[in-house]
Amino acid sequence: MLQIKAEVADALATGRPVVALESTLISHGLTYPANIEIARQLEEIVRSEGAVPATIAILDGRPRIGLDEAGIEKLAQGKDIRKVSRRDIPLVVALQQNGATTVASTMYLAHRAGIQVFATGGVGGVHRGRLFDVSADLPELAQTPVIVVCAGAKSILDLPLTLEWLETHGVPVLGYGADEFPAFYSRSSGLPVDARMETAGDVARVWRAKQELELAGGLLIAVPVPREAEFAASEAEAAIETALAAAEAHGITGKDITPFVLAEVARLTEGRSVEANMALLRNNASVAAQIAVACAGGM
Repeated sequence: MLQIKAEVADALATGRPVVALESTLISHGLTYPANIEIARQLEEIVRSEGAVPATIAILDGRPRIGLDEAGIEKLAQGKDIRKVSRRDIPLVVALQQNGATTVASTMYLAHRAGIQVFATGGVGGVHRGRLFDVSADLPELAQTPVIVVCAGAKSILDLPLTLEWLETHGVPVLGYGADEFPAFYSRSSGLPVDARMETAGDVARVWRAKQELELAGGLLIAVPVPREAEFAASEAEAAIETALAAAEAHGITGKDITPFVLAEVARLTEGRSVEANMALLRNNASVAAQIAVACAGGM
């Protein structure tokens, strides 16, 4: 069922480090040509750190673990690319559609392929004012054994409730060079992490201990946005509150809230939120590759 790119399959077979990358940011997160540029950059960054990139998507009904240039181009400019979470995978496969994977579906397919480390921007979480509106990313973290490297949860979410959910379901949240959980655009949220990790080797040791203890689920590594790309939490919060009010006024709910609010925040901040997003994506890819190398015994 899985179509694994030859380079990725060889790396997995020989125990070399591999980093999974999502494809939703290509089809639904950024516009062309910025989307294809960041997709290429992330793969190049992973390679520069000594790991093999595996961008994941579903093309013509086949889950693809690692894409060629044509595949990335198709996601970047293609029409009717479905946003695929875990529940959508069998539908897109059976109907032979094209789909860009979210955090949840990328985790699932990465694990099926044998990939242990995944780099993304920010994970989903509990929506503000909607206690039971929980992203599929969270239960995936609780059940699928993959290290997820991110810049925290998207700051448009309820971060305290998101961390409570992760604690209740046994998902360790580790700060990479940080004592606080980052708030995506901002380096600090005022919320503590479970432990601070200084190096990729530290993360690898925690991961090995978790596996040896046969504890289910993944590991969330929270990496603050690079300092030069950060903007003040108060400024970000003001834009988010305005965007959320606009979403409510337009009657936007469910899975449509996040893309609408992110687009509004980008407009309100005159593109600075997009610049921060690009910077943290690049940084997360670098950290994830270092962790993958450490897990493979290279550090």
